Amino acid sequence: MDSKIEEIDIEAIVKARAGKNAKFIPHFVYSWLKRLIHQDFINTYLKRGHEGVDFCEGVIDYLGVTVDVEGEENLPTAEEGFCTFVSNHPLGAIDGVTLGAVLGRRYDGQIKYLVNDFLMNLKGLAPLCVPINKIGNQARNLPEMVEQIFSGQNHVIMFPAGLCSRRIDGVVQDLPWSKSFIIKSRKHHRPVVPIHFIGHNSNRFYRVANFCKRFHLPNFAMALLPDEMYRSQGGHYSVRIGKPIPWETFDKEKTPMEWANFVREQVYNL
Repeated sequence: MDSKIEEIDIEAIVKARAGKNAKFIPHFVYSWLKRLIHQDFINTYLKRGHEGVDFCEGVIDYLGVTVDVEGEENLPTAEEGFCTFVSNHPLGAIDGVTLGAVLGRRYDGQIKYLVNDFLMNLKGLAPLCVPINKIGNQARNLPEMVEQIFSGQNHVIMFPAGLCSRRIDGVVQDLPWSKSFIIKSRKHHRPVVPIHFIGHNSNRFYRVANFCKRFHLPNFAMALLPDEMYRSQGGHYSVRIGKPIPWETFDKEKTPMEWANFVREQVYNL
């Protein structure tokens, strides 16, 4: 991905990903996608040129979103070393930039996200991101990239579910969490800080997500996330930060997956 892109051009992005198949995509599809993701609305913000933590804070201001943060006293000091911050992922956009704003300002920009590589199209956000793409050429380098970010000089922000929350058994909650944050935090002696972000997307989003899962379709719900962000204008959310869990906690009494489930439970208990 080209992190120098200053505006979103969904037609160019789709054509680049589609390759030779792009010629079969009719023009009206691009027009529909531009409206779906609110391309003009997004580009109006991107033209402001914010980058890094300023980008995250600017998104919150641009959308007129307000956020209450509880438990900031639980955040470790910079002198206590680098941490792994793990959160549920109810929204898919606002939750990410909010944590970037809160933690980025607290730690003077020394934060990195593990994110879907598509977000690298956003010049302002790209400096904070390590792209994750489990398909294609980058997949071969994925273990090395994850190792580098955990051994580096930045706090790591992760959404261990990988995807944003779904409605499961009538309750909006994350999909099962990955165990990788346990393995890497233990290896690199990073405390794990649980964070609970309180919010939800529209009923339409959950219907589409569940429909795709039921009929084994691609994750079309992801294309709705920019619209969910657009709809969040003027919204109010809460963030609850728990006490750090020492890396030594994650011993061999439980498997890494069992420890991941333990931390997930701690998050939802906040």
